[in-house]
Formats: sequence, structure tokens, C-alpha cells
Amino acid sequence: MSENAPSDKLAELQRLRERVAELESDVAGKTAGEQWRSDVYWTYYATTGFFLGMLAALSSLLFNVLGSVAIGQSPFKIIAIYLTFGLGENALNIDTANNGPLALAIGCCLYVGTGMVLGIPFQMIFSRFGAGKGLGWRLIVSSILGIAIWLVNYYLVLSWLQPLLFGGNWIVENIPVLVAAFTHLIFGWTMALTYPLGKYEPYHVRND
Repeated sequence: MSENAPSDKLAELQRLRERVAELESDVAGKTAGEQWRSDVYWTYYATTGFFLGMLAALSSLLFNVLGSVAIGQSPFKIIAIYLTFGLGENALNIDTANNGPLALAIGCCLYVGTGMVLGIPFQMIFSRFGAGKGLGWRLIVSSILGIAIWLVNYYLVLSWLQPLLFGGNWIVENIPVLVAAFTHLIFGWTMALTYPLGKYEPYHVRND
């Protein structure tokens, strides 16, 4: 019995070493997996925010089109006004039926493209701070973000940059305050409503 004791202990020690190596490998794998998932989450939400931002921009544009038609203005008047940042005062004379369909189409693409970029921070903020919170919370946050973006873009950037570059302040002067505010609010509210469409859902293997 005493002769077998050392070999038994050595065998047990070897098993313990193998077990320790196995646990170390498992822990290292899980750490790497968590880091990978963290990177994937941000990449995923950036991608979905980009897409949902497109939907929100289209919703905002539709709001403006319908509003313009309701008061008898050109449907894409807001696009023409935004095009003054680049075309100057001549953009105000663009008419969808006569001389500016291509310019208006480009303006719509730029409008939607801007929304796609802005959709990324909305989606990331919702995913980072909105865990367990409902639509009401997202609507409040999106309202704050939308108004903040409007105030910064119009009054801290465009109010001095457009006159400096193009000699006029047509965007701030020609877009009514309520229209500008609601345009940004519609964008934000659409992001809040569509957020679940881009929410990350981990894959689970079913054990049937």
C-alpha cells in the first residue's frame, strides 16, 4: 500500500494540473468572447442606427412634405432651403416642375444621409442607457436629443457659418421655429419607436 501511495499522489497531482489548465483555458476563452461580444454590440448598434436613421429621416421629410402641401407651399420647400447651404440664395428658386428636379433629388438624398448618420448616436444611447426602460423613457430622451441637435445645428453652427460662407442666413431665417423643432422631434420620436427593430437579441440554442 505504501509503495502505491506516491504513484497515486502523482497521478492525482497530474489530474489537478490538467484540470487547472482546463479552467485557465476556459476563463481565457470566456474573457475573449466577452470582449468580442462587446465589440459586436457597438458595431451592431451602429449599423442598425444607420438604417433606422434612414427611416426616421424619411418620416421627418414626409412630415415636412405633407405640412407644406397643407399650407399651399412647394412640397419640398424645406429641401430647397437646406440647399442654400451650398447653392446660396439661388436654391430658393428651385421648382420641382421646372428647373430643379435633380437638385431636389440630391437634396433629399443628403437629408436622408444626414439622418442615417444621426441615427447612430440615438441607437447607441438607447442601447447603453435604456436597458429595462420602456417607450416613454425613449420618447423623453429622443425629444431632448432632437431639440439639442436642432439648437446646436441652427443657432450655434448655421447661424454664423452660412453667412460666413455663402453671404446669407437663409436656413435659420426661412424655416419657422416650430417647423424646425418638430422636424427634429419627428426624427427623434421615430428613432424611439423603431429602436426595438434594431435591438440585439443573442442567439440561444434550443435544447429539445
